Amino acid sequence: MKKVLSVLGLMFLVIITVQAQNTWSLKVNVTISENVLDQFKPEGRLFLFASSGRGQNPRMNTWPNLSNKIFAINLNDWNSSEPFVFDASKELTKSVDVNLDALPEGTYKVQVLWDQNLWQSGINEPGNLFSQTVSLDLNEDTTLDVQLEELTEAPEFTETEFLKLVDIKSDAVSEFWGKEIRIKAAIVLPSGYYKNPDATYPVRYNIAGYGGRYTRATRMVLEGSKMEKWWMSDEAPQIINVFLDGYGPFGDCYQMDSENSGPYGVALTEELIPYIEKEFRAVGTPESRYLDGCSTGGYVSLSLQIYYPDFFNGCFSYSADEVDFEYCQLMNIYKDENAYINEYGYLRPIMRDVNGEPIVSQKDFIYFENVLSPNDSYVNSGGQFSAFSALFTTRGADGLPKALFDPVSGNFDKEVVKEWEKHDLKRYVENNWETLGPKLQEKLWIWMGDMDNFYLNPPMRSFDRMLKEQTNPESDAVVTFVPMMGHCRGYDPMDVLNMIAEKWAKVQGE
Repeated sequence: MKKVLSVLGLMFLVIITVQAQNTWSLKVNVTISENVLDQFKPEGRLFLFASSGRGQNPRMNTWPNLSNKIFAINLNDWNSSEPFVFDASKELTKSVDVNLDALPEGTYKVQVLWDQNLWQSGINEPGNLFSQTVSLDLNEDTTLDVQLEELTEAPEFTETEFLKLVDIKSDAVSEFWGKEIRIKAAIVLPSGYYKNPDATYPVRYNIAGYGGRYTRATRMVLEGSKMEKWWMSDEAPQIINVFLDGYGPFGDCYQMDSENSGPYGVALTEELIPYIEKEFRAVGTPESRYLDGCSTGGYVSLSLQIYYPDFFNGCFSYSADEVDFEYCQLMNIYKDENAYINEYGYLRPIMRDVNGEPIVSQKDFIYFENVLSPNDSYVNSGGQFSAFSALFTTRGADGLPKALFDPVSGNFDKEVVKEWEKHDLKRYVENNWETLGPKLQEKLWIWMGDMDNFYLNPPMRSFDRMLKEQTNPESDAVVTFVPMMGHCRGYDPMDVLNMIAEKWAKVQGE
């Protein structure tokens, strides 16, 4: 028996040895090209990306992905004549638990970015410097020389006959920040707009998925596309489309007032929308305003309809972010002690495929956000939980949004939980139904896949149960759950536009 065990142990050791992956050290010398020296600022955060994924520009792939290893360090007085050396001796913030002296053998795409525009929430916002991507087969200790030689630029947007840009100063947000802040949106006009110069139109206000910019409107009128052909045909409804801009100082602004980001709700309802409706011949009444979006857009469209029930006449919400913090994805912020580890002692997933297989853990997701932040904390990373923190909490003593849970340990701060509770959409609607209920009749249309990739169906199920329990009045919200459907898979802008047209026809008595 001992001999058998010895043989089995030897076989196990051989298997482990064969499967073990070689690891190698990577050192990267970073210099600054003369052609961008006049744009260089000595203070910022330097990023190194080492990606084994498919993308050609790792700096563009900051969504939590274990194939893209991100390392970062703050530099307060970088002498541009001296290279900075990325190596294992530096105290680097990391997105994954691996050091530069122990990278797994394989093929990588390496890129460096200098984030010197810390006002902007995204590292690829205008004004930052980056290198070309270097392909590397890492099979020995390696030293690379890379140069910061290109400047990130503002997104391109070209106006056409039916595609227009709105770019206005927000007095409300500018006053909050003490400097000029501009609000942008893109407008897609209906096909009959110029043929009927006296006509006025209802408006669809579209909110994108997380961080989506106004530039997405160009896809709607891309010449020759299926959408463009339909929109310019006689079949398409005569509706003005407004594509709101998701940019905010802590990530997506969520189009709502925030103690951290500023009064974006005021900017939307009192500045941007009145300006658009006047400039582009909108009907300009609450009955003519409609909201739609998916993911973040699903949450924002639903929230705007709830918080401004007299200002909008209906929302079409798809795959909305968590509407009940008892099901904050898989966290129960009111009862759980830790965001990363569940009650059974397992890492808590935050993303899955439609068959239920976990893809990313809550911990990995947050660690990716931590590395993007100049403070090593997700609260100002520009990522999803940065925007949540800005929207749902007050400002801390350091001037940043308060953290719901510790960025490293994941332990909840129960005082901050109380601040989040005030923004729990389910509790808000339930507690204010007597006044809200009558105003929300015929205005809520909600879609959710029952295998949502971000576990958003449980909070929406809870929200739906709450609506069904209301009696004064009974809720007429249409909430649809589709089995085995993932995040945003049911979203089709053509369907939305046709539903808006039907609602508008009823308003007009047609």
